[in-house]
Amino acid sequence: MYKNQIREYRKQKGMNLYELADKAGISTGYLCHLEKGTRSNPSIQVMEKIAKVLGKNIAEIFFNT
Repeated sequence: MYKNQIREYRKQKGMNLYELADKAGISTGYLCHLEKGTRSNPSIQVMEKIAKVLGKNIAEIFFNT
């Protein structure tokens, strides 16, 4: 299963799933799947959007194991 830190950083920011999805401009369903690891290989654009909202870099969120 694909592992990332989206949920951890989102919780640290005090955001719910809907807020992050809205601010990143992606669907809540897609974000939910990314968090759970049931979808992997998001595009670089999606990773950049999520990272920007969370105030992190892509490597911290998606490649930190």
